[in-house]
Amino acid sequence: MICEFCGGQTAKKKVKRQHWLHRRLYIIENVEAEVCSECGERYFHAKILDGIDSLLKSTHTVKEKLEVEVVLLQQHFQCRGNVLKKKQFLYLKRKKSNDN
Repeated sequence: MICEFCGGQTAKKKVKRQHWLHRRLYIIENVEAEVCSECGERYFHAKILDGIDSLLKSTHTVKEKLEVEVVLLQQHFQCRGNVLKKKQFLYLKRKKSNDN
């Protein structure tokens, strides 16, 4: 498929997904997604997301538990008094996702 953001070509890959359900954050591994080869944008089929919800609502195996920090963006990403633009933040977010 073609990426909605940059027009690049996507390919099926297995990725890690950060998934929120009932105010809890989960890291789900080995999730099928279409990933853009140019910008890294990820697309998930609705059936995959529904399946993740069903899995998390039922008894499931926990591989590992992690401690997570919550950081306010405006206090963390200040550059000479200006907050980074949304486009720059999204680039950093996508770059970090691709590094995993």
